[in-house]
Amino acid sequence: MSASMNDTTNDKEVYMVDMNPVPLLESIQSKGRVWEDLAAQYGVTNPDPPWKITLETTCDLLAGDSCVKSYNDVEPGSCALPSLERRAEEDELSETLYEDVPFPERQLLALAHSMIKRGLLDETELAHRMEELEKRLNSA
Repeated sequence: MSASMNDTTNDKEVYMVDMNPVPLLESIQSKGRVWEDLAAQYGVTNPDPPWKITLETTCDLLAGDSCVKSYNDVEPGSCALPSLERRAEEDELSETLYEDVPFPERQLLALAHSMIKRGLLDETELAHRMEELEKRLNSA
């Protein structure tokens, strides 16, 4: 795992965000294709992208029971990405690396960043899946 851990006064371990850029995510960020632009291009009136519910569900699944327990009641290691840690990382990444990206794309990039840096998602595999998806979308 690339994120570093610090002890706090309440004996909880806190992940510090690995702020090193992820090349794949930098590439995505630079392309500038955001839902607002795509919706306008294709005449879609829904303000939320179709993938937003999947993003929120992924966050909840990674958080396990940390979504429903107080922070001090969450057992270390009981979930892949505790909700408070994810939100803190998202906030920090949103104010720095992804500050120029609109919401919810910023949230998506921050989650991918956190997952890659924690070893929960492989950057190469993500790039491969994105290529497969692009081929399917463009073949229709």
